[in-house]
Amino acid sequence: MGRPNAKVIAESTNKKTLLIDQVLESEDNAIWVVFYQNKPFNLKSKGSTVGRKIPKYRKIAFPNSGHALSLAKKLNKIFNTTDFSVFKLTTGEKITN
Repeated sequence: MGRPNAKVIAESTNKKTLLIDQVLESEDNAIWVVFYQNKPFNLKSKGSTVGRKIPKYRKIAFPNSGHALSLAKKLNKIFNTTDFSVFKLTTGEKITN
């Protein structure tokens, strides 16, 4: 049984590329973030010494809990620790640009 489809809040179609961007409602109106030792962090993959040279920054914040929980479990296994955990964020400070 698959997960139910998220509710589409807004949608826009690029007339040139026909790419459709959709704003989807988040599960429980929250963002789940993986923290290391109860603090936020960046996760970077550098690739092997013979392969890709440009580092890739990976996502650690997700609109659904499942992805964050899976990442925390994977990182705890890779680094042989229990220091990675998931925080549910429902409020925050608004920053204007």
